[in-house]
Amino acid sequence: MHRLGTALRAPGRRSLSSTTRDVPRKLSSAAARVFEEPEADWATAPRPRSITVTKVTKAPPAAPAGPATYASPADDAAVKDLVARRSAPRTDWTREEIAAVYDAPLLELLRDAAAVHRAHWDSRDVQQCTLLSIKTGGCTEDCGYCSQSVRHKTHVKPTRQLPVDDVLAAAKRAKAAGSSRFCMGAAWRELGNKKKAFREILEMVEKVNAEGLEVCATLGMLNEEQARQLKDAGLTAYNHNLDTSREFYPSVISTRTYDDRLATIANVQKAGISVCSGGILGLGEEEKDRVGLLHELANLPGGHPESVPINALVAVPGTPIGDGGKAEPVDVFGMCRMIAAARIVLPKTMVRLSAGRLEFSKGEQALMFMAGANSIFNGDVLLTTPNPKFSEDAQLFDTLGLRGLKPKPTTTHLKREVDAPMAA
Repeated sequence: MHRLGTALRAPGRRSLSSTTRDVPRKLSSAAARVFEEPEADWATAPRPRSITVTKVTKAPPAAPAGPATYASPADDAAVKDLVARRSAPRTDWTREEIAAVYDAPLLELLRDAAAVHRAHWDSRDVQQCTLLSIKTGGCTEDCGYCSQSVRHKTHVKPTRQLPVDDVLAAAKRAKAAGSSRFCMGAAWRELGNKKKAFREILEMVEKVNAEGLEVCATLGMLNEEQARQLKDAGLTAYNHNLDTSREFYPSVISTRTYDDRLATIANVQKAGISVCSGGILGLGEEEKDRVGLLHELANLPGGHPESVPINALVAVPGTPIGDGGKAEPVDVFGMCRMIAAARIVLPKTMVRLSAGRLEFSKGEQALMFMAGANSIFNGDVLLTTPNPKFSEDAQLFDTLGLRGLKPKPTTTHLKREVDAPMAA
């Protein structure tokens, strides 16, 4: 310790104690020099000629930003235009081409169908149709799936044709519930010589049309004159399903030929009425028969149908197909494959979810809309089979962001004889 103290006091070095004592004195002297200022000579200082006062104001707060929007690449105008040109309606499809579309890997098929759907339609718009049976049961046909045939022992009892006022009241209820099209079905083989019933039907068409609704009817086989009268009364569309392929058709019905059906469709087209024609899945057909049905629809001489109902069979006890073990339940993937193929082959046609929709969950129905469906039948009953309630469909539309299509949608259908060249 003695040597350490001596080292700290060695010549040329200051001890810690002496350095510490000098600090206050030096700080005080420095502080004095810093704060000493000469007095200003205000008498001789130059004075400013004027004083400028600048008022500083705060900028107004920025307006709150609006909600962010999402622009889908699929909705790009150039993309949609390219897809629309490449998927323009054709009436020269070969069966092999349609089979290639139908057999594509399912997810790729759904992707392509969704692109075609967006190119030709607003993908959020869905047509809502209500179907009313104005004359139930008593049909003389032997359609193997139908509960209304007199040849089958089912729960359906024949009824008389509904009065005009009752039909009109049902149409008003359908319109109030959001429907844009009202369809009337009568269980007949053909309209034939039913003069009184036909006069009442023409009156129904006129009055429902006056309510601002599109009007559709399915009355069996029609001749040219009957089709013309329906057109004059204001009929929008006529439903006459082909059901399945030409090859499988005799397994389903024997009392009417495939060409009989095509003849009625031709009469409807000649009258200027839109055609509604589709088929039923689950009759015991093979996938080649579904391709065959699409091939027939895509190559109708008068052009593509305005709408194509895709039905999933509702097997009814007492019918040959329902009781005979021929009925095959249709799953969501089979429905989506058929819908997507129809959307690509018939790009400007409405593809309608019809009978059997109640058998599918809301999620499965959503997939069908993604596949290209843009029309439904609504209401509690579809002729004689159950259907989702109006309120359930309203909830589904709200969940999926879908909108009901207004009456008289603008659609363009390709016809062989009036196909105009594109402008250069």
